[in-house]
Amino acid sequence: MASILPASNISMRPDKNTYGGKRFVHVKNPYLETMDEDILYHLDLGTKTHNLPAMFGDVKFVCVGGSPKRMKAFALLMHKELGLAEGGEDVEDICAGTDRYCMFKTGPVLSISHGMGVPSISIMLHELIKLLRHARCCDVTIIRIGTSGGIGIAPGSVVITDTAVDSFFRPRFEQVILDNIVTRSTELDKELVEELFTCSKNIPNFQTLIGHTMCTYDFYEGQGRLDGALCSFSREHKLDYLKRAYKAGVRNIEMESTVFAAMCGLCGLKAAVVCVTLLDRLDCDQINLSHDVLVEYQQRPQLLISNFIKKKLGLCDQIS
Repeated sequence: MASILPASNISMRPDKNTYGGKRFVHVKNPYLETMDEDILYHLDLGTKTHNLPAMFGDVKFVCVGGSPKRMKAFALLMHKELGLAEGGEDVEDICAGTDRYCMFKTGPVLSISHGMGVPSISIMLHELIKLLRHARCCDVTIIRIGTSGGIGIAPGSVVITDTAVDSFFRPRFEQVILDNIVTRSTELDKELVEELFTCSKNIPNFQTLIGHTMCTYDFYEGQGRLDGALCSFSREHKLDYLKRAYKAGVRNIEMESTVFAAMCGLCGLKAAVVCVTLLDRLDCDQINLSHDVLVEYQQRPQLLISNFIKKKLGLCDQIS
């Protein structure tokens, strides 16, 4: 039987890795230092084929999201908001040589797609974190922006995650490594959460709140939906579960937050999760929004994060 390795204060906290007041991204893998070349296969980048410090050394903000189309839209938004002179009509996909992910760079902001679910985002994060380390980036903030299902809140609400929890409402991520189940902390940066919430107060026309985000491994049965190809529970059981989740502090459900929080925390990255809700799961299971409303909802986290980045860069005195 596989052993369960609980989180500990020693193993869960990032190693000290600051020099001259700068916080560098670090990796927790001694074998990387012995490699002659590191090929970031799924990003179509490598330490011998690309000058990573020259390409990415100035990155201070990394924004990740599931959809390539939405991450390109965010990159174009940042290009406009940062007042960059060239390439306003389009941005180059740095990962164009692969069909797994897309990546766009606008000034100090990196925008990357991660696909759907824990396996897809974890692959991207392994290579992204190594990329940031190879590029000698420092003081990096990483934010996942996306969509989610709400619990007990109005569709269109934006949830800033204070704690990512699993399907049992526990603040932990379980990773099967060889024949062990390793448990990792999913704590997010509290200061960053408060900064984002403060920033949101100046944005009209939609509600922003702080709450727990539940991460599942499945979109249908794993989230208690009644409309999948399989359903092994009753409507009453579903509603009882979602009400218990709400009572435990969960305000939305998605499929990436626990591994995102765990990996970023271990590697010394200030991390946050900001997702808009597309429906209230206590009312329905299927998303039934017009195209225009859906696009407007999807833009809400992007608006909040773009204003947050501008404020951190000193480009505006208040939210525009």
